[in-house]
Amino acid sequence: MPVRHMKESSEQHLVIKTHMQNSMNQPQKHHKPALNGKGTSPQTLQESSNTKPQNQTSPPAKNRGRRRGRGGRKSDQGDACMRPSSRPCTVAHKPVLNPTGDLLANASKGLIENGKNVCEMEMGPGFPTSSKSLSLAPRPGYGQVGTKCIVKANHFLAELPDKDLNHYDVTITPEVASKTMNRAIMAELVRLYKESDLGMRLPAYDGRKSLYTAGELPFARKEFIIKLIDEEDGINGPKRGREYKVVIKFVARANMYHLGQFLAGKRADAPQETLQIFDIVLRELSSKRYCPVGRSFFSPDIRAPQRLGDGLESWCGFYQSIRPTQMGLSLNIDMASAAFIEPLPVIEFVAQLLGKDILSRPLSDSDRVKIKKGLRGVKVEVTHRGSVRRKYRVSGLTSQPTRELVFPVDENSTMKSVIEYFQEMYGFTIQHSHLPCLQVGNQKKANYLPMEACKIVEGQRYTKRLNERQITALLRVTCQRPRDRENDILQTVQHNAYNQDPYAKEFGIKISEKLASVEARILPAPWLKYHETGKEKDCLPQVGQWNMMNKKMINGMTVSRWACINFSRSVQESVARGFCNELAQMCQVSGMEFNSEPVIPIYNARPEHVEKALKHVYHASTNRAKAKELELLLAILPDNNGSLYGDLKRICETDLGIISQCCLSKHVFKISKQYLANLSLKINVKMGGRNTVLLDAISCRIPLVSDIPTIIFGADVTHPENGEDSSPSIAAVVASQDWPEVTKYAGLVCAQAHRQELIQDLYKTWQDPVRGAVSGGMIRDLLISFRKATGQKPLRIIFYRDGVSEGQFYQVLLYELDAIRKACASLEPNYQPPVTFIVVQKRHHTRLFANNHRDRNSTDKSGNILPGTVVDSKICHPTEFDFYLCSHAGIQGTSRPAHYHVLWDENNFTADGIQSLTNNLCYTYARCTRSVSVGKSCGQ
Repeated sequence: MPVRHMKESSEQHLVIKTHMQNSMNQPQKHHKPALNGKGTSPQTLQESSNTKPQNQTSPPAKNRGRRRGRGGRKSDQGDACMRPSSRPCTVAHKPVLNPTGDLLANASKGLIENGKNVCEMEMGPGFPTSSKSLSLAPRPGYGQVGTKCIVKANHFLAELPDKDLNHYDVTITPEVASKTMNRAIMAELVRLYKESDLGMRLPAYDGRKSLYTAGELPFARKEFIIKLIDEEDGINGPKRGREYKVVIKFVARANMYHLGQFLAGKRADAPQETLQIFDIVLRELSSKRYCPVGRSFFSPDIRAPQRLGDGLESWCGFYQSIRPTQMGLSLNIDMASAAFIEPLPVIEFVAQLLGKDILSRPLSDSDRVKIKKGLRGVKVEVTHRGSVRRKYRVSGLTSQPTRELVFPVDENSTMKSVIEYFQEMYGFTIQHSHLPCLQVGNQKKANYLPMEACKIVEGQRYTKRLNERQITALLRVTCQRPRDRENDILQTVQHNAYNQDPYAKEFGIKISEKLASVEARILPAPWLKYHETGKEKDCLPQVGQWNMMNKKMINGMTVSRWACINFSRSVQESVARGFCNELAQMCQVSGMEFNSEPVIPIYNARPEHVEKALKHVYHASTNRAKAKELELLLAILPDNNGSLYGDLKRICETDLGIISQCCLSKHVFKISKQYLANLSLKINVKMGGRNTVLLDAISCRIPLVSDIPTIIFGADVTHPENGEDSSPSIAAVVASQDWPEVTKYAGLVCAQAHRQELIQDLYKTWQDPVRGAVSGGMIRDLLISFRKATGQKPLRIIFYRDGVSEGQFYQVLLYELDAIRKACASLEPNYQPPVTFIVVQKRHHTRLFANNHRDRNSTDKSGNILPGTVVDSKICHPTEFDFYLCSHAGIQGTSRPAHYHVLWDENNFTADGIQSLTNNLCYTYARCTRSVSVGKSCGQ
């Protein structure tokens, strides 16, 4: 496996591992610890940093030198020398490193005496090995820091019923795969037997195996025979009725006492089955009224659909979920939008899909492929039979035009053309016989339907990838100001009329129609430190933003050898040259040493020759600079550049080893000072510099970070899009490298098994032919890098984990915390710094609104709540340690607060401590002068 390179920077530099053998083919090996005395000798952090696995191959010498030489700071990857800006804090009880970097006896004793659960080689004392014995971190109290205020949340209080709720198992024979069909069967059963066999009960059904009632049914087990007309029967012959046997059997009574105890904070385990009953009951009526997609419901009647292009349209809808909170059960309602296939005649849909007239021109082979992809799996209904609207699912497209299609009509293989059949059978004359037919049914018995005789069935969600134009159109529809979104949510609740809902009435559930009022606090923004030579040495952000005027980067880098390549035909050489001059001046003004002249003149190239052009510029620059490597490549791209950006980055990062900065031609023509300033920030951090640091970090005033060497990790996994069945998932981990400032980060990227959420490469072992068991992994590598950069080993770990759903909390915590501990133990015996493990969630539906939208002091320019707004009561978990934090100022639409859930805390953070730290980290994002929604270490 090739060596992974790490580039230290205040931005994450992610280096892709091209091989996936260890991460994908040997997942079990990740659990094997490298035990002392079993094949390896104990290694200290310092010793490990100079050791490479024998079975790894080093990259070419030129790449090693190039990465080492970026920014002229060879110490980044070499000896662990201390830099002025990375000095250790001088505070009382500062841990002392001995010259060899061995165990910090004093610090370890201090941690043990303070009860921080320092664990042994395998697992810490008290750490469970399964989720059954695992309890998540309890809330240590509530935060007090900040200016108190009131906000409104899109949570609606649900009163608990005083009825017995019962669970029944449902078995339908023959088995039906479609939830829609299951619901139709059960709806018919309730219609026929509600007043008799069901004892007037109105049950709620989940569409699969579970039925719920308020009060018992008159039986413990009963069979029913239900006959339904099959609407999607074959083309030939009348509709047929199909019989189903339905068996309903009593399972259990819901434990309402357990739910009450949990909501009161007297029990830590949530009764998930009971919560699920309320969720299903409140979704029952909406499932009949609207088109359900996941936890959301959509309808063209909620708001008029908007065209997205290529035969798609956006539907408005709402998200609905029942949640346990400190105020009791809460119904979370939010607005939603999704792309649906427009219910057009198929010919019109195809014309939109191809973007051309298809009635007068023949179709090309590429047109047929596009039509086939666009219509495969789509439901259509026939329009040539008057009121009879049979529905079919498209399975393919004929390769021949309709006029050439014939098929056998009897057992004697008498052949008849499709045109003759439709004329004789239905009196339907096919007008556009040059078009192919749709194929419906299976391959063995495919039936033909002329395009002009079909219309797309309404209510089909589009699940494939949208193009950029469609995404822009969809965002335009979904982007709502906070006041408008709040009003739409309230209207949705009123329109759904939950208190009039027959299912809610049956089960005794009452839903408030008022948004929850929640106490919140606005955390102060942190002071930021800039270079002493600037007119302004520090600054206090206002409403989540600031600027670079009169300021200089705290660590400005040197760029001596750079080049520019122009892929845009519309940008003339003189324009490109003027832009480069302006950018060089901005970099100099901002605090960088930036050469005013490129190594070679600006090189013009065509996008289709990207690889050839990049290699030419690289070699020409190296020759001109007398074998010195190119430090930076500026690339001017067309505004619509397709795959050019991705190709350029891939070649620069993985082949040539060049740092690149891309600019769109529209910005090159405009030359905005703000744009140039942002580019200079990006370039500086890519070169290994830092733009700003937290003043409290330099002054050693960050609780549980400044006192002892602390490393802050951020981790996330990106999964392939829907429809991508084989592409790997990509795991990324970053870690701070400059304690006490926690501003500079190194990053690693690794491919792993398809849609695998657990990060496989956090820690791993493999067998080396010479040395036996060898340890590695991203956590281990980043710990070693921290030791090199700071001269000290981390004595505390804070791990922010992005993108984990609630259902995966226990699994991810058990696996990844174990990997962190094994990575630490593999470096030194008994080296186990305490860990705080925090999950960051952005894909939730809680929104916070200002209590008074007219009060300008309580909102930002976009009408959103102020940056720094934190909520840890009422709408949060009844017992666990979580909070909502809106750390950024809104630009457009409604801000989404990040939800932080502390799963494991051996550092004993207070609520104020973790909330303030998290908010402050959101001001260290290097690419702009704004606070961001999720801090750099938290997944940005």
